[in-house]
Amino acid sequence: MSDQNENQVEVSINVGGQRLAETIFESSITITLTTKINDKVLYLIEATQAGIFEMANIPDEQIDPLVGIVCPTMLYPYLRANVADAITRTSMPPLHLAEVNFQALYEQRMAEMANQQAQAGSTQGDSGLILPPGVTRQ
Repeated sequence: MSDQNENQVEVSINVGGQRLAETIFESSITITLTTKINDKVLYLIEATQAGIFEMANIPDEQIDPLVGIVCPTMLYPYLRANVADAITRTSMPPLHLAEVNFQALYEQRMAEMANQQAQAGSTQGDSGLILPPGVTRQ
């Protein structure tokens, strides 16, 4: 039989970050993973991996890329392992998440925000990740 029982996997990734104190930042990755067979959901997993990072003596314009690229790159292997472990423990066929290029995601997010701001007539750029107190973007 040529029945189309192939798994359909949908993955959504969201990267976030915030300033907790003057030199302390939180970076997080949330992943939503939906696996379907014949349009019926087999499983849905939503997981978040976060980390607290201290960054001192770094120019303000470099904080956003660090929290949006470098920190998620360090956190992602742990998130991948946790998701793979959760799926394996359910006796479902193993599923391993692919590597993610967080720099490309960050650049894509920045380009989308620039387009939105251009359409809204705004000239100020901000990734939406961090709004440090008392710091304005240039």
